[in-house]
Amino acid sequence: MPFGGWESTPASTTFGDRETLFRFPAADDPAPSPARLLTMALYAAALGLTGVGVGLRAMVKLFGGTPFWYVPTLSFFGLLSVALVVGSFLSIHRRALPWLLMVAATAPLAIDILIAIFY
Repeated sequence: MPFGGWESTPASTTFGDRETLFRFPAADDPAPSPARLLTMALYAAALGLTGVGVGLRAMVKLFGGTPFWYVPTLSFFGLLSVALVVGSFLSIHRRALPWLLMVAATAPLAIDILIAIFY
């Protein structure tokens, strides 16, 4: 495990009868291809910069006064998007799951954009 894990042996990739989908890469795991990692990192960076833009717009609107639901709603959808991106990096050794999670992370961010623009 990175950051000094407490286990002396690598964790198994199965849990009961099912294979584990989300986990930190073990020391003996093959490295993902640089192109895959770079593409995922650029996609995550684009989502993050968009989230920063939404946050700046929301901060400007907060100074003008907003209803009580505005900040919690933006925070919820923003954190949901971040959680999906984290899940995509934890499942980087899967074939299609990381890409599905990255695309799914776009939907809550799009909702954030719509709320920030049209409110």
